Amino acid sequence: MLILAILAVGMLIGWLAQLVLGMGTRPNAQSLVAGILGSLVGGLLASLLAGDGLTIRFSGLLGSFVGAIIVLLVWRAIDSRTAS
Repeated sequence: MLILAILAVGMLIGWLAQLVLGMGTRPNAQSLVAGILGSLVGGLLASLLAGDGLTIRFSGLLGSFVGAIIVLLVWRAIDSRTAS
């Protein structure tokens, strides 16, 4: 049950980040990956800002959202380089 909740929240966070960046209006696999990876990136940034060092941990919803935006921006940059 916990795994399903993590996947659902990850997809929701990734989808919201996609909406903010104008990258789509429907949740898809990219939203799920961005939400899950965004949570890890947000947790890492929160650890660095808190002075805990390079500890990777799951962050809260806001950290996950910011992390998902960062992941999607990197994803977009990589896609635009490979498409050229």
